[in-house]
Amino acid sequence: MVPLRQIAELVPTTGANQISRRDLNREVELTANVAGRSAGEVARDVKAALDGVNWPAGYKYRFGGSTKSMNESFGYAVSALALAVIFIYMILASQFASFFQPIAIMTSLPLTLAGVFAALLLFGSTLNMFSIIGFIMLMGLVTKNAILLVDFANQARAGVDGRAPLSREAALVEAARVRLRPILMTTLAMIFGMVPLAFSLGEGAEQRAPMGQTVIGGIITSSILTLVVVPVIYTYLDDFGAWLRRLWLGKPRTAPAAPVPAGTGQPAAADHPAPGGASAE
Repeated sequence: MVPLRQIAELVPTTGANQISRRDLNREVELTANVAGRSAGEVARDVKAALDGVNWPAGYKYRFGGSTKSMNESFGYAVSALALAVIFIYMILASQFASFFQPIAIMTSLPLTLAGVFAALLLFGSTLNMFSIIGFIMLMGLVTKNAILLVDFANQARAGVDGRAPLSREAALVEAARVRLRPILMTTLAMIFGMVPLAFSLGEGAEQRAPMGQTVIGGIITSSILTLVVVPVIYTYLDDFGAWLRRLWLGKPRTAPAAPVPAGTGQPAAADHPAPGGASAE
């Protein structure tokens, strides 16, 4: 047995206990957990700090793990948002048998943006993957309120269930009055259901909190503004649809007067006035 000190010099030092490679390049992986803040906020701060480092030649950094997956999913969520709008319009157009009434219903979607951004600003959150998921959830929730309003107005104008048909304005006012209670009930139920998520009650809830905050802010503003904005848009689109029907079908022609049989005692109008300005009898 040969002692190691006879063939080598032992010097205490520090170094990596293993060497990792990716794509034939050496890499060092750093992992961390977040607490009290979302992963997106922390990733932005880390990126800002790394951008300020003067890296040696050949060195670079990139994000992996959940941050990389979240960035990729963000693009997919935007595509899902666009597809959701298209599918909602197709379903509403088929159910209401109209191209314009679904547009009136879907005007409730932009009304959520004010509440979404206000809620995120109030809670100090950012627009991230979970807030996008919350906005996709809102698309089904807020259109439900407008569907209740427009469907009742259509039934009131048609006079279903033996009721007397109402004018358009009266039907919209009656729809807002009757449907206010179910709209408020479903809205409050959703708000209170999202409170634990919005206030980050529970371990690891900070990352999912923007989803609850988005739903609460968006559904509050949409439920209030839907009762005002949707009837107005409905009225304008109904007038526009009537104008298009008149333009497409053309103005109704005046029917010619029926000839009066002779001997009935009824005077017949002359085509031309008699000489001297007297009318012929």
